[in-house]
Amino acid sequence: MPSSHAPRTPRTPRTPRQRSALPWLGWAAALLLCAPGWTPAGAVDTSQGAALTEALTAEVQRLAREATAALWGTVSPTPRTEVIVGALNPRLKLAPCQQVVPYLPAGARPLGRTRIGLRCLQGSSRWNVSLPVTIKLWAPSLVATGALPAGTVLAAGHLVMAEVDLAERPDPAISQRPLALGRTLARSLSAGDALRRSDLKTRRYFNAGDTVRIVATGPGYAISSEGQALGPGLEGQRTRVRTDSGRVLTGIATAERRVEVAL
Repeated sequence: MPSSHAPRTPRTPRTPRQRSALPWLGWAAALLLCAPGWTPAGAVDTSQGAALTEALTAEVQRLAREATAALWGTVSPTPRTEVIVGALNPRLKLAPCQQVVPYLPAGARPLGRTRIGLRCLQGSSRWNVSLPVTIKLWAPSLVATGALPAGTVLAAGHLVMAEVDLAERPDPAISQRPLALGRTLARSLSAGDALRRSDLKTRRYFNAGDTVRIVATGPGYAISSEGQALGPGLEGQRTRVRTDSGRVLTGIATAERRVEVAL
């Protein structure tokens, strides 16, 4: 009785050279995936102890610059931003990851010594770590020409313009001479130190009981009147004043015998 199955086509036997070449195909693919320098962009190279690739480092720097620019605003001249990327903790044991996304953690300030988050989105294990970075903002500012002790009344020869790191301290640096000349140092400065706002003694604009000018400001208008200070008027600080009608207001001491009140 004839068979109902179609005859099988005879399989051509492989030569010894063909058989010996097959395993190399798998090995070559594995070597390609593990070769140094092949790590995909936006990944972490775990073969180097959780080292960042050049592409991911550049992405971290870009994110830091954009966050700093958004925080700093449109100040002219625009400071020169320098981002120094640190290293991940060498004790971290991270699973290989093909896609790592950097992000600014909530509450992190993109100035000075801070941290950028790294989140693994494509890998055998999802992980989230923080990376130390230092963000410097270089801009011209006033620096001391020599050692200046506390109590020095600043003159033109005491200061010179130089490029300083604005983000080195949270205290704003002073870049305009009229804001510094004639002021008294509250602390000593070394040669080359940037002059910061807190380095200057707070000016007293008036005393309690003095007659002051009250300037009330609102959207598109300002009203000026006289009143009496109920406390000392220290530069940039809140103080209370009484108007001629007897109303008590709280404002900011901004100049000699002047208080600004926002309505």
